[in-house]
Amino acid sequence: MRIGVDVGGTNTDAVLMDGITVISSTKTPTTANVSEGIAKALRTVIADSGIDAATIDGVMIGTTHFTNAVVERKHLTPTACIRLGLPATVCLPPMVDWPDDLRDMVGGNSHLAHGGHEFDGREISAYQPDEVREIAKKIRDAGLNAIAISSVFSPVNSIFEEQSAEIVREFIPDANITLSSEIGRIGLLERENAAIMNSCLRQLAARTVDGFKAALDELQITAPFYISQNDGTLMNADFAKEYPVLTFASGPTNSMRGAAFLSGLRDAIVVDVGGTTTDIGVLQHGFPRVAALAVDIGGVRTNFRMPDTYSIGLGGGSLVQPATPLNPPIAMEGSEAGGIKVGPRSVGYELTEKALVFGGDVLTATDVIVAGGSENIGDKSAVSHLDASLVSAVQERIMEMIAIAVDRMKTSATPVPVIVVGGGSILVTGAVEGASEIIKPDHFPVANAIGAAIAQVGGECDRIFSLAELSRDEALDQAKGEASNRAINAGANADSIEIVDVEEVPLAYLPGNATRIMVKAIGDLVEAPPSVPPMNGGK
Repeated sequence: MRIGVDVGGTNTDAVLMDGITVISSTKTPTTANVSEGIAKALRTVIADSGIDAATIDGVMIGTTHFTNAVVERKHLTPTACIRLGLPATVCLPPMVDWPDDLRDMVGGNSHLAHGGHEFDGREISAYQPDEVREIAKKIRDAGLNAIAISSVFSPVNSIFEEQSAEIVREFIPDANITLSSEIGRIGLLERENAAIMNSCLRQLAARTVDGFKAALDELQITAPFYISQNDGTLMNADFAKEYPVLTFASGPTNSMRGAAFLSGLRDAIVVDVGGTTTDIGVLQHGFPRVAALAVDIGGVRTNFRMPDTYSIGLGGGSLVQPATPLNPPIAMEGSEAGGIKVGPRSVGYELTEKALVFGGDVLTATDVIVAGGSENIGDKSAVSHLDASLVSAVQERIMEMIAIAVDRMKTSATPVPVIVVGGGSILVTGAVEGASEIIKPDHFPVANAIGAAIAQVGGECDRIFSLAELSRDEALDQAKGEASNRAINAGANADSIEIVDVEEVPLAYLPGNATRIMVKAIGDLVEAPPSVPPMNGGK
């Protein structure tokens, strides 16, 4: 049996699954001490099912903890950055595009040194170890031990990054070092940004993962636990401590994977409605479509793998602001002239205290849906005074917002299936324009936790190859081997590895018949129980 947990900003969802069957599920408020909320959720699903904790084979946890740390500017460790690429790249130093407040919090400590490579592996300039030694001394004297090392085109040749890491450890034995070649894709600044973020989050990652372990120990759960990555796959706890940035956006990703599992569809659009926002994403072959462009995290551009999602300020707790005052009056904050406004302001996790149907005095989207009669939640008499025309207008506005967001994510005018999940899915009361069908599967409120529970382990390779030096088949084999090895290192069973995505992009502007090859491999967990079928098998 597996337990899937998704720790969100408002709720912590948990689900217990036996193979492909959901045994029990729960939603509990997320606590300031993350481990307390997880322990409560685990305790509930175990008690509801009546199983022995010893029968649990694995616990899969998804969390927004590290994303929130960057967005909220909290718990970040001052970090130094060493970039290898002189005399190139001087005009754009490390962290040049960071928001001032975030750069100041991380420290803005950066150093440039000679080295780096061209796309085909040729050196930009000779590597100078003594130069790196002087930089390492400065970092040590500054009292820093979190260090990010980047080099121009290091995904093609990472030797200078690796040599620099060895030198740094001579001067700072306990150095917490992130190599950009291990995280980001092609593109120096975005890859470097990802490495710096990873280093400044590692101390928080260690505390958080240890907190997860403490929660499991409290319940005497001895099964291994894994953390969700932002591409819909898993990594083991030790790997998560090393690469916390790979958890960014794992919440929406888990929801999309859960939607694919619950609906049985591999290609569709997923609408995940929460308490404050609605996230829309696209399923391709059962996995989220990956964003092709750099992704902004807390104001910083990064280019590691991230799902292509679009968020709007619509959720169960969204404030409804009619164009004209209501009678009797209801607590609202302004109105939008000439029409009804739904969101983006929300009562969020206070929904069960502030919404009318729960005894509050704020008109929310949930109140309107209950007044419309499609859901029986809370005290319906508290919204009986709402005019039918207002209810109808709000419902139309909600469906219009969702339809616009869905259309934005489509790549053609062809109607596609739309899967609706999330605790706020009660807001979807009709057909979505551009959808071939609307699917709201069983257990839709906890699709995120289910997505974590059924996930596999993944690995990725994104490199530029010169096909003038080796054949296309040799380049593909190298890329597939690297992706497979990364999946195995993250906890996958080597015998179950399969390649699920291969993308080739010829780079006509570069010499040497250059081609960018991106490969994704997935595999079952080493400890995965045989009753859990592989998800998204085949290419």
